Amino acid sequence: MDAADAKAYAKIVENGVQAVETIRELRTTGYTGNQLFVLAYDLQRTDQVAKAAGAQPVISDTDQPEMEDIQILTSNAQELREQIAGMGFSERESAYYEEQLELGKVLVIALTPEF
Repeated sequence: MDAADAKAYAKIVENGVQAVETIRELRTTGYTGNQLFVLAYDLQRTDQVAKAAGAQPVISDTDQPEMEDIQILTSNAQELREQIAGMGFSERESAYYEEQLELGKVLVIALTPEF
């Protein structure tokens, strides 16, 4: 299923520990690993939190090896917003989430398949 074909739920959390806890809670409500995603402003952090939570990274540093160990720069904010929008969010929501990520927070996304 393509992300564009799904409804998305999102929650901003303060750190990776809270992201792992949120993913755990979502699993108890029936979400599976392929429906759960995390995103942090730093690609390496995204991968670490995703691995710890058993979720998928929205963007991975393995997807963009040249970005490994490098924080996404403000010039790439539009690209980050586009990735979030691709998960089923409006431009306004995507901009808000991107701003929160810039502050060091983590975005947890759960996609619900349409039946």
